[in-house]
Amino acid sequence: MNDGPTSRFSAGVALTALVAAAARAIETRHPEGLIADPYAEFFVRAAETPVRLPVSPDEVEEAEAGPLWGRGQQYFALRTRVFDDFLQDCAHHGGIRQLVMLGAGLDTRALRLDWPTDCVVYEVDRFDLFAFKQDVLDAMGARAAVAHQHVIADLESNWARNMRAAGFDPARPTAWVIEGVIPYMPGLVERSLLATVSVLSAPGSALAYEILQAHDAAKIRANSLYAQMEQRVGVHLSGLFSDDARPDSAGALAAAGWEMSEESVDRFTEQYGRGPAAGADDSIACARWVMGYRRRRHGN
Repeated sequence: MNDGPTSRFSAGVALTALVAAAARAIETRHPEGLIADPYAEFFVRAAETPVRLPVSPDEVEEAEAGPLWGRGQQYFALRTRVFDDFLQDCAHHGGIRQLVMLGAGLDTRALRLDWPTDCVVYEVDRFDLFAFKQDVLDAMGARAAVAHQHVIADLESNWARNMRAAGFDPARPTAWVIEGVIPYMPGLVERSLLATVSVLSAPGSALAYEILQAHDAAKIRANSLYAQMEQRVGVHLSGLFSDDARPDSAGALAAAGWEMSEESVDRFTEQYGRGPAAGADDSIACARWVMGYRRRRHGN
């Protein structure tokens, strides 16, 4: 039995959020870790899960080349660092003061990153995740140093209305991160989500999100990364992904005035000197991290 706040994470996307937190906890304790997330371990320890999740390299039995707590863990850690740096660059060099994490899960960027004092950070996700997350942070006495809003909303519904009610101003440039949720969405929902982001983005805004290409191929779904996730954690990950053909969201955003780029994970592994190695034929090889910038109007 855990002391302090607890919550049951038994299946589905909520459990994947906890797996990502475990990956961040492991990376935080790694001597060459890309990130420092002092809160992730506490989320993992406070949660009731079907199996115990590791929170340090010493608790991982498989080598770093292993599918789940090797390649998979490195993927989560590298993705966190890349999106961290994207947001920090937007705030410190791009002058953006309004930052939004859609599907924020158990990440704590509002607390663990260094923000200009006039920033406001919005996290959008479900009530149950936020309730658990806040209980753990309250027990730790942890507080963000900048304005910080939890916006309870379903990304498949009218989440923009809840954002506005929380004080979000679409007239101000915004940096958006959508991490770990788009591959689970039907194609129509993905199109609607990113179209809404575009409508809410003033000139000068920026966006980063994750997609999986060809994730419905049988050889990808049968890969050992998915198999280990199901065997060791109880998450049938490939079954959570939508079977819809993926839309060309980057193309739609480009048509709406965004400058878009799309990169493989390998490029960032090379850049940061740590991450999942190239060559494995799995979902990580299909992952692309997409970044876009909405051009400022002439004279701005």
